[in-house]
This record gives sequence, structure tokens and C-alpha cells, in this order.
Amino acid sequence: MNISLKFNHLLFNSLLKQRCLLCSAQDGGEHGLCNGCLNDLPWHTAPQCPQCGLLSNGLVCGSCLNTQPHFDATHSLFTYDFPVDAMMQRYKYGSMLNLSHIFGQLLGKKTNLETVDLVIPMPMHPTRLKERGFNQALEIAKILVENHAEKLDYKSAQRQKLTPPQASLPLKERVKNIKGVFKVSENLTGHFKDKCIAIVDDVMTTGASLNELAKTLKQAGATHVECWVIARTLPK
Repeated sequence: MNISLKFNHLLFNSLLKQRCLLCSAQDGGEHGLCNGCLNDLPWHTAPQCPQCGLLSNGLVCGSCLNTQPHFDATHSLFTYDFPVDAMMQRYKYGSMLNLSHIFGQLLGKKTNLETVDLVIPMPMHPTRLKERGFNQALEIAKILVENHAEKLDYKSAQRQKLTPPQASLPLKERVKNIKGVFKVSENLTGHFKDKCIAIVDDVMTTGASLNELAKTLKQAGATHVECWVIARTLPK
């Protein structure tokens, strides 16, 4: 963040005297959360598979070795536990759009934009977008690339089929449900060639949607695809 933007950000927070989103403490801090609440969030820092983000000894897990995903790495801020799960529900279904700033800023500290050529938010079908009014992944991605706007690409990959929400389906049905759902614009031949791409999404559960999009991007020429997500669901 350049000096002017940082000054404006600090001035904005000072004028509003932002309270903590979770506990209403007077000092909401840089990200809208006080230090206590920020530290208590379920950060995804335990040893994990570098490819899919599930808990392991820090090496690629057996599942990824047995069935190689199309994505190459996963970076997740949190595990999908309280209060992040409640925050995410309010963000997606309660139109609490200010959470995109918190999530985007924190994801920016976890990842490195210098390592990727493009950032692609998980596409949403036009019908679903009309129903919700916004694409939660895109709003997070906008904050993430605030100083590297040229890397944001939310038009080249589209969701071409309207499918039932993945959350309502068991694992096998999720994979079947998402097959062939994404496409890349035909006039973009070579756009993804040899590119390193980060897909931004809110929650990674089975990874079926991320895997299918990664597959589509690699078929279009991408050489490396990572999943940058706010929360990773772990088996109970």
C-alpha cells in the first residue's frame, strides 16, 4: 500500500472509530478486529498437505498421491470453524460486504502476488449472481489485488452451467455436479499459456469446484494453478 493509500485508510478508520466486528471493543484495529479476536481466529497453521490443505505431516497426503488434483497448491487462512463459519455465512447470505475487506487484506498477508501472473475469482453463474447480487470470491479478490489490479481476471473463465449448490450434495455428487461446468472464452487462445494462476474462493470443502476450474485452466495452457481460499473445511 503506497503512502497516500495508507494515510487515507488510517484516516478513514480514525474518523469512524471502528469497533471490533466480533466483540465490539473500541479498537477495531487495522482489519476491523481487535488483537484478541484476531489472534483467536481458527488460523490454518497446523502441518498440512501443501497441495490440498488437509492435515498431514507437512508432506503431500495419500489422497493427493492416489488421485492427483489438477491444482498444485492450496493456501488457506483459516479452518472452517467458529467464528469464521458464522462470518462467512453473514458475508455470503447476509450481504455483509465489509467482510470482503477483512478477508482480502488478511489473505494478502498470507499469499504473495509476485508469484502468480493472474488472479481468478471463482466464477458464478449469471443466474446465481443475479440472485445473490454479488460474487463473494470476486469481492475478496478485488481487495487482494488492490495494488496489482492488472492481475485480476474475472472475465476470461466463466461458469457455463447452472448447477445445484455444492454444499447440498455428497462428495460423489459434487464431482459429478461440477464436471464440465467451466469454460474459457474461445477468443482467448494463448491468454493462459504458461501462466501461473491463483484461484480465489471463500471456502474449500471437497475441492471439487476448484479442481474442475484448475483442470479447465490447464487445458487452456496454464502451467501452475494454486487455490487461495479464506477457509478450509477439515474432516471431523
